Amino acid sequence: MTRVPVLPLLAIAGVVAAAYVVATSGTNLLPAAPLTAPAQTPFLRTVAGAGLVEPSTRPIAVGTPIAGVVAEVLVAVGDRVQAGQPLLRVDDRALRAELAVRQAAERAAAAHTARLAAAPRPETLPPARARVAEAQARRDEAALLVRNLEAVTDPRAVRQEDLQQRRSHLAAADAQLAAAQAELDLLRAGTWAPDLAAAAAAQAAAEASVAQTLAELERLIVRAPRAATVLQIDVRAGEHAQASSGAGGDRLLLLGDVDVLHVRVDVDEHDAFRVRPGARAVASMRGAPDRRVDLRFVHIEPFVVPKKSLTGSSFERVDTRVLQVVYAFDPKALAAYAGQQLDVFIEAEASR
Repeated sequence: MTRVPVLPLLAIAGVVAAAYVVATSGTNLLPAAPLTAPAQTPFLRTVAGAGLVEPSTRPIAVGTPIAGVVAEVLVAVGDRVQAGQPLLRVDDRALRAELAVRQAAERAAAAHTARLAAAPRPETLPPARARVAEAQARRDEAALLVRNLEAVTDPRAVRQEDLQQRRSHLAAADAQLAAAQAELDLLRAGTWAPDLAAAAAAQAAAEASVAQTLAELERLIVRAPRAATVLQIDVRAGEHAQASSGAGGDRLLLLGDVDVLHVRVDVDEHDAFRVRPGARAVASMRGAPDRRVDLRFVHIEPFVVPKKSLTGSSFERVDTRVLQVVYAFDPKALAAYAGQQLDVFIEAEASR
């Protein structure tokens, strides 16, 4: 029986298959049509850039100056708020308890000041006058005894020791009368001015302490800094809110005026010289290039900054710097939202 050469046949089949693959792989494939047509510029010379929609006030990050548990959020996303309107409230039970203590201390200081200012009390004067009268009577009695002893002409009838003792009693009575009279004069004079000033200062300190606590309570209520629309709420009742550091990382709410929207366009630094103030511009919505709006020039920020938003183009570099040009448009002309990206074309000067 003759053997079939298997290996040569397999080699021949592999060569044929390879030739077929090589022959068919050179077929030209038609490129896939884009889902949407790219945006087109209406200008003869143009500078294109990615525009970011933002409120006309720029996004306003609102935080709390005092950390604590959020007691209640008083607004909802989309609400229109006025300047000074409460947005949320941080738990204030500890401060209210402290306020009660300080208000009690304030009332005590005020009562002490009023008591010193009202001195002397009318009912304290009669006892003082009675003590003066009593001391005067004792002094008169002691003086009478001294005069009687001094009136005796016979030195043998009165001992010098008795006379000296009576004179000492008279001096003591004079001192007691002077002390009683001084006490009466002190009561009549009222409170000493330095004591009254010290009491008034203590009352003022207590009042300042109460005002400080009231100010701290007011700071626990986060209010709108200006009239705006609530764009975002990043906190809920019961959550702990960190004190705002001022860098925007501890924001609780995001506000902005969206009655007029701005578009912040990033222009590559290599094209910055081609953009002139007041240049016309149009913006197209991504995904719907036929929906476009004419833009109104607002200003150019004269400081070139590093580019932060990348579109994924192969021409972009991480170290690219951009000039930011701000335009405005009416939200009724183009239904765009804050934070949305638009394709922007700016009429440019010719390159040299």
